[in-house]
Amino acid sequence: MLLDSAISEALLRRKPVYIEVACNLADLTHPSFARPPVPYALKTDHTNQASLDSAVEAALAHLGKAVKPVLLAGVRTRPARTRAAMLRLANASKYPVAVMPDAKGMFPEDHQQYIGMYWGAVSSPCTCEVVESSDVVICVGGVWTDYSTVGYSLLLKPEKMIRVDNNRVTICNGPTFGCVVMADFLEALAAKVTANETGLTMYKRIVLPTTEPLKQGDGEMLRTNVLFKHIQHMLTPTTSLISEVGDSWFNTLKLKLPPGAEYELQMRYGSIGWSVGAVLGYCCAERQSHPDRRVVACIGDGSFQMTAQEVSTMLRYGVDPIIFLINNGGYTIEVEIHDGPYNVIKNWDYTGFVRALHNGDGNLWTAEARTEPELESAIAEAVQRRGQLCFIMVVTHRDDCSKELLEWGSRVAAANSRKPYGTGDHH
Repeated sequence: MLLDSAISEALLRRKPVYIEVACNLADLTHPSFARPPVPYALKTDHTNQASLDSAVEAALAHLGKAVKPVLLAGVRTRPARTRAAMLRLANASKYPVAVMPDAKGMFPEDHQQYIGMYWGAVSSPCTCEVVESSDVVICVGGVWTDYSTVGYSLLLKPEKMIRVDNNRVTICNGPTFGCVVMADFLEALAAKVTANETGLTMYKRIVLPTTEPLKQGDGEMLRTNVLFKHIQHMLTPTTSLISEVGDSWFNTLKLKLPPGAEYELQMRYGSIGWSVGAVLGYCCAERQSHPDRRVVACIGDGSFQMTAQEVSTMLRYGVDPIIFLINNGGYTIEVEIHDGPYNVIKNWDYTGFVRALHNGDGNLWTAEARTEPELESAIAEAVQRRGQLCFIMVVTHRDDCSKELLEWGSRVAAANSRKPYGTGDHH
């Protein structure tokens, strides 16, 4: 029964499950094994038609009175059918579409209504202003945590939100309609919504073209924004970009994904070191399903030291990601939240470490870049080396981080240090 439930959840939710069998039970027999197995049936989610009709009617009533509505996509729009339904609603409504940071890549960034990432004070240029000034925001599949809300500092209020969550729709501060599958609601709303381009027009009036950092001198220490300028240029429709927790979040979220490119980050728990194992799993999965794709990963030195041994397994299985190891001497994101001597780490010989894991067995190429010309040369070589794990260590200054991390870190720090309710000092 438990095994059936786990398999059912994996197939239904399109998410990994864990099946653990105690070692002293694995080879035992059970009386039920003597009988033919019970026919297996996969449970499914169902929409209550009356609830769906009422939810759509209530949503249309609010949208009909709205001046500049906006669509906001969250991480739970990941399933393929939900993405397609989200796109259908966008095309029908003509509303501007923003994504939350953990939903990057789940709505096409070349779409004419895409206005960027909404993340409060560290949003894409002009996106926060459009979203937070909207009178109705249809938020689809959002997950609200201290990280995704920038320390609970968003000005997006529940009374202005139509929240479309798994199996329920909530209309502002009003009624909630249950037993409504997310994709069913989006498709039904798309069939009836009236187009309104006001919000998109406002965005186009205020947004400015983006610019690139200037070229650095030959002997100048590599800057982080210059590093990501060149990572932007190497992205293709067959790139899968993976970002480690930390300043890589903020820098990769600013990159524009070509059509077909994929993006992954771990925001829910902020698990430092997550990306190294994720690169291994992603490469193995894509080798089977999309062998033309290539993983590009941006990993900080502090995070890498948590899970570096996974590179050994990458070499064993012959996967070929391009890994940028960003060596700035510490846990930069933690410095901006709560600085202290514990954020300084022991410097490794990172390329030497990876070569030691290689030990003459497998396909590995390494490089080090401390200047822009060295970085350009390393990238040009790495993209040509398919079939080889390419490990590029880039060295940047300890205090060289994005302005978004400075802002986000100060707000999260303030949230982390607030006094608990009930202490008598909280107002």
